[in-house]
Amino acid sequence: MKKVCVIGHFGFGENLLNGQTIKTKIVTKELDKQFGADQVVKIDTHGGAKSLPSVVFQMIKAFITCDNIIIFPAHNGIKIFVPLCNSINVFFHRRLHYVVIGGWLPSFLKDKSNLKKGLKKFKGIYVETTTMKNSLHDIGLDNVTILRNFKDIKPLKEELNMDIVKPLNICTFSRVMKEKGIEDIVNAVKEVNEKYKKTMYTLDIYGPIDEQQTDWFEELQKTFPDYVKYKGMVQFDKSVEVLKDYFFLAFPTRFYTEGIPGTILDAYAAGVPVLASKWESFNDVVDDGSTGIGYEFADYKDLKQKIEHIYENPNEIINLKKSCINKAEDYLPHVAIKVLLDEL
Repeated sequence: MKKVCVIGHFGFGENLLNGQTIKTKIVTKELDKQFGADQVVKIDTHGGAKSLPSVVFQMIKAFITCDNIIIFPAHNGIKIFVPLCNSINVFFHRRLHYVVIGGWLPSFLKDKSNLKKGLKKFKGIYVETTTMKNSLHDIGLDNVTILRNFKDIKPLKEELNMDIVKPLNICTFSRVMKEKGIEDIVNAVKEVNEKYKKTMYTLDIYGPIDEQQTDWFEELQKTFPDYVKYKGMVQFDKSVEVLKDYFFLAFPTRFYTEGIPGTILDAYAAGVPVLASKWESFNDVVDDGSTGIGYEFADYKDLKQKIEHIYENPNEIINLKKSCINKAEDYLPHVAIKVLLDEL
């Protein structure tokens, strides 16, 4: 028998950099290290409904040959793969595991009693934050364990960049879409610079542009002054190299149910503090005043005030850098993966 089968959005043969694909790949890579690649069966769900017949066939084979089945579905996939796994498992009695990506699951399940019943049959549901675990417990799911998001990136070991060079260079490093607050940080930087009639900040935007929002971003780019630039995508293993010389990372998300954003782990590993909106699980990820600075969720006025305050008090950011490197150690693969390995 093989140790485990992973069913997730790998996108084999394509250069996909969305959070779902990245998390599926990094968890699977760590399982390969722990058990050997020959003990980990991988089933790619990329292709949606067109690929489903092939995926189902591969799943049946995997249930025959594997002790553990791990799924990584997002919003649409969970409605398919939870009942599908339970139906196949009637015949095989394998250990079923669901690794959750992001922080959306508790609110998604509230009116879905059949899906909740299906998840109760899983050996484990692995979520990123204490907030999520408590929320799922409140709706009757007791098989929930915290599996911190992690990335296979080494924290910066060379000397941290402690220089204060004005204008202060900051960046975003996430999917480029309205809901990630990209427009908020662009407008905040523009308004602060215009208010003081000088370039206090420069802003670089990294990340894949959401396919459904290309028109919006093209219009937004037309408003960019020369100190705001879109820099394209960065391979996930190059993140520390790109981020290490920025003053801080802006994470102005308007997704209240974010889990542990990979972009913040990138920043910690680069010794770069974050300025972030206080989404639901903010306190699980950011030590306010130690690894970053928070502002009230979706409060544009507070965001601008924090940006102005930081410019006048830049040492408040510099003093957080070493704490970021220390925090990055908590999210190393061999540390974070242990809770999952203990259940396999």
